[in-house]
Amino acid sequence: MAELTPMMQQYMETKKEYKDCILFYRLGDFYEMFFEDALTASKELEITLTGKNCGQEERAPMCGIPYHAVDGYLNKLVSKGYKVAICEQMEDPKFAKGLVKREVVRIVTPGTNLNMQALEETQNNYLMCISYFPGKIGISIADVTTGDYYLTEVEDLRRLSDEINKYMPSEIICNDAFLVSGADVEDLKNRLGITVYPLESHYFDDEGCKKCLMRHFRVQVLTGLGIEDFPVGMIAAGALLQYLYETQRTSLAHFTHLYPYLTSKYMLLDSSTRRNLELTETLREKQKRGSLLWVLDKTKTAMGARTLRSYIEQPLIDAESIAARQDAIGVLCENAVSRDEIREYLNPIYDLERLLGKVSYKTANPRDLIAFRNSLEMLPHIKTVLRDMDSRLLHSIDKDIDGLEDICGLIENAIVDEPPIAIKEGGIIKEGFDETIDSLRNAKTEGKNWLAKLENEDKERTGIKNLRIKYNKVFGYYFEVTNSYAGMVPDDYIRKQTLSNAERYTTPRLKELEDTILNAEDKLFALEYDIFCKVRDSIAEEIERIQKTAKAVAALDVFASLSLTAERNQYIRPKINEKGIIDIKDGRHPVVEKMIVNDMFISNDTYLDNNKNCISVITGPNMAGKSTYMRQAALIVLMAQIGSFVPASAANIGIVDRIFTRVGASDDLASGQSTFMVEMNEVANILRNATPNSLLVLDEIGRGTSTFDGLSIAWAVIEHISNRKYLGAKTLFATHYHELTELEGKMSNVNNYCIAVKEKGDDIVFLRKIIKGGADKSYGIQVAKLAGVPDMVIDRAKEIVEQLSDNDIMEKVQSIAIDNKTDKKTAKKYDEVDLEQISLFDTVSDDDVLKELKEVDVTNLTPLDALNTLYRLQNKLKNRW
Repeated sequence: MAELTPMMQQYMETKKEYKDCILFYRLGDFYEMFFEDALTASKELEITLTGKNCGQEERAPMCGIPYHAVDGYLNKLVSKGYKVAICEQMEDPKFAKGLVKREVVRIVTPGTNLNMQALEETQNNYLMCISYFPGKIGISIADVTTGDYYLTEVEDLRRLSDEINKYMPSEIICNDAFLVSGADVEDLKNRLGITVYPLESHYFDDEGCKKCLMRHFRVQVLTGLGIEDFPVGMIAAGALLQYLYETQRTSLAHFTHLYPYLTSKYMLLDSSTRRNLELTETLREKQKRGSLLWVLDKTKTAMGARTLRSYIEQPLIDAESIAARQDAIGVLCENAVSRDEIREYLNPIYDLERLLGKVSYKTANPRDLIAFRNSLEMLPHIKTVLRDMDSRLLHSIDKDIDGLEDICGLIENAIVDEPPIAIKEGGIIKEGFDETIDSLRNAKTEGKNWLAKLENEDKERTGIKNLRIKYNKVFGYYFEVTNSYAGMVPDDYIRKQTLSNAERYTTPRLKELEDTILNAEDKLFALEYDIFCKVRDSIAEEIERIQKTAKAVAALDVFASLSLTAERNQYIRPKINEKGIIDIKDGRHPVVEKMIVNDMFISNDTYLDNNKNCISVITGPNMAGKSTYMRQAALIVLMAQIGSFVPASAANIGIVDRIFTRVGASDDLASGQSTFMVEMNEVANILRNATPNSLLVLDEIGRGTSTFDGLSIAWAVIEHISNRKYLGAKTLFATHYHELTELEGKMSNVNNYCIAVKEKGDDIVFLRKIIKGGADKSYGIQVAKLAGVPDMVIDRAKEIVEQLSDNDIMEKVQSIAIDNKTDKKTAKKYDEVDLEQISLFDTVSDDDVLKELKEVDVTNLTPLDALNTLYRLQNKLKNRW
């Protein structure tokens, strides 16, 4: 086998270390890929596949991309789940002896992508590490663009799923045990689009993780980090940090804090609830517009938008913390002029957190620093306005915001106001900041005058009128003489190049000036780059101060946004209680009321507690507003617990630990689950994980199966929830089984409500008002008519419903006792319903009845037999059994 060329040998040695990555191998102005990498990249990036002679008989498959356009191609590969290793030239090819030295400087993965154009500025790009151990699961989450770094622990896979759905990481790294834990890894990859990478076992070594964390945070013991009570979470955090060191090849200086937290400190929201309540995106279009976040987000900064999203994802359950946020929003509402002034100052502030990330990675360019300076200039003005705000939380924000005048002044004095993007071509440092730069810049400027003077002198000396001094990168400076003046060229002119119509020359004097000017330029560019790097490093030394300020500014932005939203939408400050009472007066759905254009939203009251008003059974026709009413109650509770004001005329909100929703379902064909199976999975999750302090929103339980099974399940679910021994959670239960209204009075904590409807002949008008009592009809045919179902179908449906009404088997179901003492009789009473006797669509003519009547031997009938026969014949006429 022929030996590879030296360059390809170098490539293969590098590739051997990064087998799981696509290797971007820098060759001059291109990143090249070879062999399998080239085949993959050319297909995924849709670029031309060529070949390269590598010393073997067959040419190696090869493709390449320009280095200056790498970001777009890199993002495309990373978004598809690939890892990409960036291999750079570590020395100038001009001065290299032999092969240019090359090294992998960074590995880019979905969770470590730094390209701001590829990332949503209002969302964090999280990397999650999972360390799975029997009985305990460690979780660590980080955003390399901002330096956010958290850890926690959970007990089981369901709670792990809650955390995954909360953070929605783009990448998960894990130990092998997680892959065989029973977790649905394929669902994470395919449905949620999360890349999952297992790491080798040494990443999860207990001692190795401890040492890595202590070394990074410069502490002697883990107690200094406050994570000693999270042993499995510590392993996840340590493994994540090791992974980042290996892939990022930098100091990770912006990772200044590791924040441990208990999941029990926040309201828990599972994936179904997040989806059904449309907290950050709509259910179908996956758009921000139409979500709760869309209504509340009036933030001015990217940092504030990300913080508001985190508030919505993690509502509080501590009354004191909720009240502190309410106080801040209330004070900003009372001082609307000052609030609007603060928002004006927030408007020019760039994304300080991600700018800091670029500073830490040493990728920030001069324009980034100017954006940084422009942002810092706003801080003193914000602090001035905040001083007059009478709120403990706002005072704390004022204290945390550092004016950072020293950093602002450094950038102001050092960097020109409109610098170039390139950092190695000069034009960055302000005049007067460095004497050497000023002198070199003067030499460069004066050099032009020197050249002009020499050109004029030689014109007079030689008599060549069109003599010109010109420059190019290959030949440097030269005199250009056209052929018509060739006979006048003096002897001290030295020929450099011959053209078709001219000659190019140099002289000792011109060569001397060239060396002075070009050396001055090279030195100038090098010195400007060095000083720029020093300025950038000076900023990096103050990362903790800047991060603290950025977090405070983000929080202030959120409270100003929530204050403005409350003012514009007539929200009120809800009272917070820990007695389990939810009392909402004139509540409105925060999103629906903003989407309605020509109609006024109809407000409704909601009252729930853990006693007599525990469960509200809501009946009424579809489309009448049952789902909107229930979701608005859940959203108002959630808004209250993030500290926001709420859409109501008054509200007293009892803190809930979880909100569960079961609203709608669809077939999960990929996993072979029907609508009903999806529905029952959600119900099972709710009944097993809800507590007496939870809020349940259940819509149309049991509709995915037969009437009897569905009604039975819905009935049993309400029984289970109402029983304080089992659950006793506050529940809004919408149903089309109006037979369930029989439960009021039989269960002390169940109450009936319905949607008010106005009938006009065969037509109905939805009044959207929730009133006491149960609906006696479902109005399904009227709704079908509204939807445009053909008249002949509607008419036939009316005929059938009359038969069903006359043959109402549910009369027997309604007689079932609810008391626990009669539970044993329940099965027997169901058995009494003989389904085979039902023949809803059989038709019986009068002649048939007359024929049977003629055949009856009346003389042999007892009075009781006669009554039964008469009853049976009458029922036949009515199509009854």
